[in-house]
Amino acid sequence: MHISAKADYAVRVMLELAAHGPGVVKASVVIDHQDLPRKFIEAILVELRRADLVRSHRGADGGYTLARPAAAISIGSVVRAVDGPLAEVRGLRPHETEYAGAAEHLADCWVAARAALRKVLDETSLAQVLDGRLPAHVRRLAESPEAWLPR
Repeated sequence: MHISAKADYAVRVMLELAAHGPGVVKASVVIDHQDLPRKFIEAILVELRRADLVRSHRGADGGYTLARPAAAISIGSVVRAVDGPLAEVRGLRPHETEYAGAAEHLADCWVAARAALRKVLDETSLAQVLDGRLPAHVRRLAESPEAWLPR
C-alpha cells in the first residue's frame, strides 16, 4: 500500500482540527504544529471542504472546523477525500478486474487487500487516533512485531 503525502497531510490536518476544536482553528496553527507546506495544505483544505469534512469560516477570526465530530470521521473518509478510492488496480476498482489463466483468482486477492484496508481505515476514527485508543483489532495489528518489519 502506498500512502501519499497528500493523504498523510490531510489526516494530520484533520487531527489538528480535532485537537484544537471545536472552535475555529486557523490554517497557520495547523501548518505550524505539523510543520507542513502552506500551499499544499491550503489546497488540501479546499478538497476537505468539498468533501464536507471541514467547514471554512471567513473573516479576521476565520479558519476551519470539523464538519462533524471527530468520532464520526474515519481515517478512510479523509484518505478518499484527497486520493480517491482506497485501492485501485490499473485505474480499476479491485472488483472490476478480470483475469484469465494462471491469474484467474488474482482479483480475489485485490478485493481481500481492499477489505483489509477498509477494516483498518474505515473502522478507525479521528477521535480514536487522537486519544490513542485504537479499535482492538487495529491495535492488535499494530502491536505485532512483524508489522514493524520492512519487507
